[in-house]
Amino acid sequence: MRIAIIDYGMGNLHSVHKALQNVAPTAKLCLATAAADIRQADRILLPGQGAIAACMRALQDLDLIDALQTAAREKPFLGICIGPQLMMRRSEENGGVDGLGFFEGEVRRFRPDYRDGDAPIKIPHMGWNRIRQSQAHPLWQHIEDNSYFYYVHSYHLSSNPHSIGSTQYGIVFPAAIARDNIAGLQAHPEKSAQAGLQFLANFVNWQP
Repeated sequence: MRIAIIDYGMGNLHSVHKALQNVAPTAKLCLATAAADIRQADRILLPGQGAIAACMRALQDLDLIDALQTAAREKPFLGICIGPQLMMRRSEENGGVDGLGFFEGEVRRFRPDYRDGDAPIKIPHMGWNRIRQSQAHPLWQHIEDNSYFYYVHSYHLSSNPHSIGSTQYGIVFPAAIARDNIAGLQAHPEKSAQAGLQFLANFVNWQP
């Protein structure tokens, strides 16, 4: 099995690579920087961090957009961290940016008036929060409902019919989405202890 980790210069991929090595020791991992790397892979992992405009520009500069869109129709494809935000139709970040359009819906900023109990939330959302599994899905196999995952983000997905899990931080927002062979997890699975490693292992073994 060949897994392409999309390397477009947006974030340190060492921890993602190491986590995948842990759960898929026999897989061939490729840090993909070219469309050919994506076409030759059996599975695609789209990680990243930073502002969405810079992420989309980096993908465009490497001429990866068409290859990613083709892969999203054909292969198991997982976005993590900013990955699911890139998968949406549009984000309000950076004055409004079009995403890859794998899912309908928008990405919105956490508002300062959102509250956590009696206190306003801190932005960015940084730390451990539970995910409530709203739909049964192979990506949740062997992961207890309401398990903790680790987050670092200032923007969140809006409500989405393809949500398979939600987190509450000021508001309830989709933490994981999935449709056909594509999925996204807002949290950092590589930093989410055993639950995160299990999520990655489930992706490696996912047969959509």
